[in-house]
Amino acid sequence: MKDKNKDDYFQEKSSLFGAICGLISFSTILPIRIHTTIKSMAKITWLWPFISGLIGILGFLISYFLVEFLKFPSLLSSAILYGFFLYITGFHHLDGLLDFGDGIMVHGSPEKKIAIMRDSMIGTGAMGLFFIVGIITVGILDSILSFKLFSAIIIIEMSTKFSLLTVAISSKPSTDGTGKFFIEYLNVIKYMIATALGIAISYLLLSYTGVFGVIGGILGGAIVSMLSEKNFKLATGDVLGASNEIGRLFSGLFILIAFILI
Repeated sequence: MKDKNKDDYFQEKSSLFGAICGLISFSTILPIRIHTTIKSMAKITWLWPFISGLIGILGFLISYFLVEFLKFPSLLSSAILYGFFLYITGFHHLDGLLDFGDGIMVHGSPEKKIAIMRDSMIGTGAMGLFFIVGIITVGILDSILSFKLFSAIIIIEMSTKFSLLTVAISSKPSTDGTGKFFIEYLNVIKYMIATALGIAISYLLLSYTGVFGVIGGILGGAIVSMLSEKNFKLATGDVLGASNEIGRLFSGLFILIAFILI
């Protein structure tokens, strides 16, 4: 995904529709075949949670079909659902999670950590972090499907990008790579508007329990941002990708906590 049609993302198409379609094409495997410039997509970074919400709707339909019609066990259904989320995004964010895991585990200067994060090797840190995030996420989805909180799937997937936005708004960008544009073009006003809309949508879907899903996603992003600052002194595209996967975990966890306690 990183190399295929790479030059297409620098075509001079700057309409809002083109930017939205380009962002969908950039972040998923959906065959939209409409590309635009990185800068045009970055200008609508604040809309990314709602694009992920569309993926969440697909996840809602899949999970509902598996559990209610095929009568699959919730654990199997959650594993399939998690695999779907990884696959439809072209494993793009998973790649960031793996690289992030290697980067934060290695000892040395921020420059050395960034170099390790950007190399093509997959180390113990990568596999360890993926195992931790993956197994906990599947367990969370299993509980959510057991409680039949199907609408939570939409909120969780939307909140993955609230995690990403939180990293983007609170981090210093790297000097190269596509990730820097998404950080540079997001401002506090756009972040607050996106968050307010996300909270409103989540409340309509699942009342206060849904709101906690957005809060969890934001907290996940804040944790990734702090780790990024501590280890790298800045955020790269890999850090943004890692925040997506970690945000999913925290969003689902907070929804479960709210559902049980409220």
